[in-house]
Amino acid sequence: MERRDFLLYGIRAGTFITIPVLYSSCSKDDDDEENLTEPALPVTLDLDSAQYSLLNNDGHAVTISNNILVVNLGGMEFVALSAVCTHQGCIISYNHAAGNFPCPCHGSVFSPTGSVLQGPATVAVKRFPVTREGNILTIGN
Repeated sequence: MERRDFLLYGIRAGTFITIPVLYSSCSKDDDDEENLTEPALPVTLDLDSAQYSLLNNDGHAVTISNNILVVNLGGMEFVALSAVCTHQGCIISYNHAAGNFPCPCHGSVFSPTGSVLQGPATVAVKRFPVTREGNILTIGN
């Protein structure tokens, strides 16, 4: 085999291996199936427990079972959204200063209602009803 043929063979083999990786690099992983399941609701949170006590402070957020992000927007107004970005399945966070929910992977931004403020996501994240009785929050139903 001549050197030229050897180099062309190497380039073709490298391309054959690299192209599928590039096409799948921005897709949801098959291992993220738990992100796609509906959470078991209702869920109750005791704001007096150490696990959820941060929610007593404006702007604090806690992610609970099945990727639900619960946030104290301020003045004890709570919102619960799916923490899974509808674009590629990354986990969103809460930005208290901006009052929105950004996705760190591709730049999508969601409002407290779950609607898309900035793409590439085109579908809103799910919002769950939140009720409060005393120091108990109930998410869902």
